[in-house]
Amino acid sequence: MKNQMNLNSKIILTPLLIFTLSGTFTAKAQIVSPSMDSVGKPPAATTQLDTIIVTSSLDAQRDEIAPELGATVYNINQGQIQTQSQGDNASFNQTLLRAPGVAEDSFGQLHVRGEHANLQYRINDVLIPEGLTGFGQELDTRFLSSVSIITGALPSQYGFHTAGIIDVHTKNGAFNPGGGFSLYGGSFDTINPRFQYGGTSGKWNYYFTGSFLKNGQGIENPVNSTNPIHDDSQRYSGFGYLEYVIDKTSRFSIIISGEQAQHQIPNNPGQPGNFILAGLPIDPSTGNSTFNSANLNENQNEQNYYAVESYQKTVDAVSFQLSTFQRFSSVLFRPDQVGDLVFNGVASRVNQSLFANGLQGDASWAINDEHTLRGGILVNIQSTQSTQDDHVFPVDGMGNIGTTPIDVQDGRNRVGAEYGFYLQDEWKVIPTVTINYGGRFDVVDAYDHENQLSPRLNVVWETTPDTTLHAGYARYFTPPPQQEDAPVNITKFIGTTNEPEVLAQSSPKAERADYFDIGATHQFNNFGIGTLSIGVDAYYKQAKNQLDDGQFGAAVILQPFNYEHGQVDGVEFTGNYQAKGIIDEKDVFNTYANFAVSEAFGENITSNQYEFGADDLAYISSHYIYLDHNQTYSGSLGASYSLWNSTIYADILYQDGLRRDINSAPNGGRLPSYYPLNMGVSHLFHVPGFTDVSLRFDVVNVLDQAYEIRDGTGVGVGAPQWGSRRGYYGGVTLAF
Repeated sequence: MKNQMNLNSKIILTPLLIFTLSGTFTAKAQIVSPSMDSVGKPPAATTQLDTIIVTSSLDAQRDEIAPELGATVYNINQGQIQTQSQGDNASFNQTLLRAPGVAEDSFGQLHVRGEHANLQYRINDVLIPEGLTGFGQELDTRFLSSVSIITGALPSQYGFHTAGIIDVHTKNGAFNPGGGFSLYGGSFDTINPRFQYGGTSGKWNYYFTGSFLKNGQGIENPVNSTNPIHDDSQRYSGFGYLEYVIDKTSRFSIIISGEQAQHQIPNNPGQPGNFILAGLPIDPSTGNSTFNSANLNENQNEQNYYAVESYQKTVDAVSFQLSTFQRFSSVLFRPDQVGDLVFNGVASRVNQSLFANGLQGDASWAINDEHTLRGGILVNIQSTQSTQDDHVFPVDGMGNIGTTPIDVQDGRNRVGAEYGFYLQDEWKVIPTVTINYGGRFDVVDAYDHENQLSPRLNVVWETTPDTTLHAGYARYFTPPPQQEDAPVNITKFIGTTNEPEVLAQSSPKAERADYFDIGATHQFNNFGIGTLSIGVDAYYKQAKNQLDDGQFGAAVILQPFNYEHGQVDGVEFTGNYQAKGIIDEKDVFNTYANFAVSEAFGENITSNQYEFGADDLAYISSHYIYLDHNQTYSGSLGASYSLWNSTIYADILYQDGLRRDINSAPNGGRLPSYYPLNMGVSHLFHVPGFTDVSLRFDVVNVLDQAYEIRDGTGVGVGAPQWGSRRGYYGGVTLAF
């Protein structure tokens, strides 16, 4: 009974309630009488039923080890993924953009609740350490069973990166037997073949998928044109899940993933030269060297690999999961040495790598019907290396700039560690009121040694069977990402064209914040012919050493810095309506809408000051400014209708516009809002005696709206970026 009550509480807390209920129903249907797997193929023989039942039971036990009680949880299952723009062919960040409070940025970046990055990714409830910043989307939408975006006042099991927890549950062979091959492509030279295969063998179940993606629009276009110049990207990726069911109370699982990606940096034609390079002709209109900026040849290569090994066990009232994880990530930026010198006065070849090893343990003990005690430990050891080879022009004491470049080399190595411990008690005061209280102690030893004891408190009140209120407080401790901070030795660049205007270089500090959250959800079970679920959630954060990230220089690699004071606040609204049997008893109509208001401010930059101009530093030292990634208003709206094996959908993503400089105020203005419309249709053909064939056609940005994500100004912003123009895409999937 206790587990069932906990599961119900978790479902009621979900703002987009219908997706959670639908996902739970689907899992049960697969156990009792499954009818179709994720690629449209009938399930394997019923001899696999025991494996499915055991796997489902162990999944439920794992969720109870560290539930999100009191947090704000937005669940996206396969049903919603298939009815979004491009379905599971879309990049992972496009799936997350359908959640409330998620704002879009360039290079595939996401901002959740007014934060820059600070996201924590988990796969099957195990932490995956952050990789190096880049363009890749190493989490592939296709291997998702479901994904939850967890925000708000988080329970004690979540530490370090707390703007949002991206909790991915993967497909496995027990629920996804058989295989499939698909080919998807279209505009901008896009081609995307992929395969997946899963099944069971005795006590083993397995699932594998692999894909290749090539297109001519890998990074946002720096100009307002339909087709960018020099923007080809290629990506190879693979994912595997292996599970061995030891018995009905325990299992061992392995996750492996890898990707390699190559990206051309797109060019901005018609730019005048800013420096003279010996041997190049001079432009008489500028007095500087001539170089056709449309012919620049900058490139960035990325590699990302990780593995997770987990053992899960339940003994009477005690359940635990113990996991180890490993991660390797690297980024290599190769400049156009001639062109970068002419335009920027510096050509930087940057090579960064990260290797991480860690241990995570979580356990729960159901003491009695009123109390469940939970605790755990996290250890993450990271080794980072960075080498930089810069060609720059010398500058003499009179300010005269030479025309023959010199070579400046620099390298940094660092070993850092994060340790976290937590303990909390879920106390069911009365059947309708639950208090989850506890705390965690975190230690970081990287730039310097810092630690913090962080109390957490959440209260959940089920006022009626259909209405739930929650409120919470969390103290957060967020260290700067070690993999991003590889500062150059600025003294090496004194007397060159890469000498910073400000020679201050304080190390970044851990952010310390007080976070408050309150919200409510309600479900109308007989709303017309369907079910309507609505939710509202408000939050407020006050921070010391507010962390932010910026792109400084030609290499698209971010670097952290601190504001002495920070404040983030906002409110989110979400709703979903689902109805069945409008035309036929098997048809489904679904629509959802999310809207968020958020403001994020900072004052006085206190670390890595050399990356900023003196005027900006002086202004920000005594003024609160909007953070560059602040998106005041954002939203998403979508609808789909499924009938007779066909589905038609439409969705819109609304973004209010990121910040830009205006007059003398850093981040004082904002870019125009944009709201591209996407539409598509899919159909499943059953071919007796052969296979099942799924066809899909998508139109992205139907109205061909031209919109600017960045204009190249703003604190920590490197270059302008424009969103993708109208594109036509289609695909076919064969199940076997």
